[in-house]
Amino acid sequence: MRKFIFLLSFVVLVVSFAPLSNVQAHFNGEGWINKDVKLTDSQKEELGALHKNVLIEKKNIINKYVEYGIIPPDRGDKIIAKMEKRYKKMEENEFIPQWDKYKKHKKHNE
Repeated sequence: MRKFIFLLSFVVLVVSFAPLSNVQAHFNGEGWINKDVKLTDSQKEELGALHKNVLIEKKNIINKYVEYGIIPPDRGDKIIAKMEKRYKKMEENEFIPQWDKYKKHKKHNE
C-alpha cells in the first residue's frame, strides 16, 4: 500500500510540473508566437471571417442569457461591448494573437 501511495504522489508531482515546460521556454526567450510571420490579405480575410462568426455566436449566447433572465440587460450590454472591443483589437493586430504580452502589476507599497 505504501508503494502505491508513493507512486501515486510521484505521478501527481510529475504531472503538476509538466505545464511549466512551456512557461520556461517562454521565459528563456523562445516565446509562444512566431512574430516574424506576415499574413496575406486572403489569410487575414479568412481569419477575420472566422473571428466574426465566433463573435456573432457569442453575442447570440449572451442575448439568450439576457432573454432568459440569467444576466441583467445592462450586464449583457457590457459583455457584448467588451467582446466587440476585443474583436477590433484583433483587427488592429491583423488577427495575429498577442498572447505573450503580460501586464506587469506593481506592488502597492512600491
